[in-house]
Amino acid sequence: MTDWNRVERLIGAGSLALLASKRVGVIGVGSGGGFVALTLAMSGVGQLVLVDDDTLEPTNLVRHVADARYLGKPKAEAVADLILQRNPAAQVETRIGRIEAHMDALDGLDLVVVGVDGENSKYRINEACLGRGLTAVYAGVYERGEGGDVTIIQPHDLTSPCYSCWAAVVRAGVAEADPQTDLDYGMIGENGTLEAEPGLWLHVVRVASVQADMALNELLRGTPIYRPHPGNTVILANSALEILTGQVTPPYSALWITVERDPDCMICGWRGRTHEEDDTVVSLDDLIEAGFAVDDEKQSEGSE
Repeated sequence: MTDWNRVERLIGAGSLALLASKRVGVIGVGSGGGFVALTLAMSGVGQLVLVDDDTLEPTNLVRHVADARYLGKPKAEAVADLILQRNPAAQVETRIGRIEAHMDALDGLDLVVVGVDGENSKYRINEACLGRGLTAVYAGVYERGEGGDVTIIQPHDLTSPCYSCWAAVVRAGVAEADPQTDLDYGMIGENGTLEAEPGLWLHVVRVASVQADMALNELLRGTPIYRPHPGNTVILANSALEILTGQVTPPYSALWITVERDPDCMICGWRGRTHEEDDTVVSLDDLIEAGFAVDDEKQSEGSE
């Protein structure tokens, strides 16, 4: 039986009871998402929905919470089993497949944790979360594990960017972090994913632990132990990293920034302007047609 005494002493009985009532979706339970899901369950979150289309392979064992007992099994089921070993009272639902085929898994959630690599999948999730008014915490690990970023997207906050306008600033690396300096980091690969290979799991976990902590803090919003953050995005340097042009951030340090909502964003900007007119919603398909996104499937077919 799980003894929650130390967690309760830290956060209080009321907060622990609150976490037990929360329902969190973790989309992608690979090296980072699997760690986040297990950590949230071990922190008291009582209901989780795990979505992943992959199975555990031998190459995953040095970068995943699941061990050799689960080889050949879906990662979602492996992580669900590990959660129940630590928190038997948890309610864990698994969906085997890509999130695009399981968008209904987002229904009834209190929070979404996004652990997928594909940028286009993140756009799909962003679109679905906006429609539900659902807060999501996204994370990315940079090439060779040199660093990573975590951001929280809050549709109910009119100053918060959606993932689309956030990525236009951070992933493109061209918008100003302040009037004097430009963001200069991160790499998007030809397949539309953030380059993150090869990296040690410890570098992934540093980013994932921040994502888990940010998610936990958001679930505790309104309680005495909720901590306001100095920005909506934290950028972590595992090694010396030039986050701002001409300024090297030392290893093991971090930089907070705030990305504002773009009133001209093709997703949340258009939504705000057109909702009163005709309820038009801009989808990822619209972005692809307009040249602002890449069709992963067509690109894969062209590379075969």
